Amino acid sequence: MKVKVNNVELYYEKYGKGRPIILLHGNQETHEIFDKLIEKLKSSYEVYAIDSRCHGKSEDTKEISYNLMCDDIIQFIKELNIEKPILYGFSDGGIIGLLVAINDPTLLSKLIISGANINPDVFTATDLLLTKLFYFLTRSKYIKMMLNEPNIPVEDLKKITIPVHVLAGEKDVIKLDHTKLIADNIKNSTLEIIDNENHGSYILHSEKLYEIIKKYI
Repeated sequence: MKVKVNNVELYYEKYGKGRPIILLHGNQETHEIFDKLIEKLKSSYEVYAIDSRCHGKSEDTKEISYNLMCDDIIQFIKELNIEKPILYGFSDGGIIGLLVAINDPTLLSKLIISGANINPDVFTATDLLLTKLFYFLTRSKYIKMMLNEPNIPVEDLKKITIPVHVLAGEKDVIKLDHTKLIADNIKNSTLEIIDNENHGSYILHSEKLYEIIKKYI
């Protein structure tokens, strides 16, 4: 299905009935990474799996930023009249989730994020060099966004009032100290580091994700 919000046409798929939960994928991915999770959720939840702007079957706009995608999701929830959804976001989806909770504090009922960051200074020197090299070769707008955004002040995290469950892999590309910084500055938060997992190994097309998040939803 498609819906026009914030001057962009977003593609989404809806499954099941029950308490609403929104799933947001990471950079250069689509909602399809959650196929195994959706199968687990749809028997008890109303699942909205969205392709972010410039991803998958959603409209490929010239401009892309985390703030724009935040506005997309806020308007998506209001346009479809989704009442107090849970939002689960992986990587870029987690960044968007944080921005939604900051900018519209009563819109969500709770937020679960995996491998999110609040500024670009989270990579090891090697990862940063490789990312810059990849951008030099491709001039990808997705990589450019990652190199320059997000820029969420720590103080803004203190505006979040809903429960937030912060997850990351033990071997995540996001530095552990950065993940802890996010959790430490959200009043009503929990932190879970997933043993022996990297940034996306427990998320992409994985049945592990449901077992990890079910206690939070």
